[in-house]
Amino acid sequence: MRTYGPRQFPDALGLAEWELERAQRLGLIPPPDVSGRWSEDVFTDVSGRMDAIRREIGTLPDVGARRAEDYLSERFGFTVHPGTAAELARRGHLPVRGDYKGHPLYCGLTLERFSDRGKVRRASAAGRLHMREEAARILGLRDADFDHLLRAGLLTHAETTTSSRSKHIVVRLYRQADLDRVLRSRRIDWAAVRATPKGRPSPLAQLPTRTH
Repeated sequence: MRTYGPRQFPDALGLAEWELERAQRLGLIPPPDVSGRWSEDVFTDVSGRMDAIRREIGTLPDVGARRAEDYLSERFGFTVHPGTAAELARRGHLPVRGDYKGHPLYCGLTLERFSDRGKVRRASAAGRLHMREEAARILGLRDADFDHLLRAGLLTHAETTTSSRSKHIVVRLYRQADLDRVLRSRRIDWAAVRATPKGRPSPLAQLPTRTH
């Protein structure tokens, strides 16, 4: 009896590797049934259901954050900021399906079927990422004040990227929702911080240093 190996089976069905993996994850295609290979009977059954299988698995593979955000932006017709995919995942709206070189891959099928514009807008606003200088500007802080927030553990970076000048320079990125949370903190007298003249110690210097 003829059997099909891991490459022969999807090739004969006209499936890409990601399509086969998704179809198996969804239970649309069974695992190999003959010593790690698919039997002729299984192949015949699956080939007869290919139209239905293709409808179920969709057309978008699992993708990285930038491609996911570009897809959502094009689909809904508004700007989707970097950090949105991670924020959707954080909120339980977008599953992570593995990774590529340490970066998460987001479920293409979920992206393809996503219909809630409001969730995307809210995730884009909350998850938007800022470099340090921009984050300090949003908070209305001097550079030294920003250091005090980091030292006290009131703020930490959400992601990292590499500098456009050198891949060896790591750039820390700060999430908008975390900046908003700090701005609401009752531990900080924002009026006093912003009123401190240049060259004078910041009230934030009194914050205890986080030890863990």
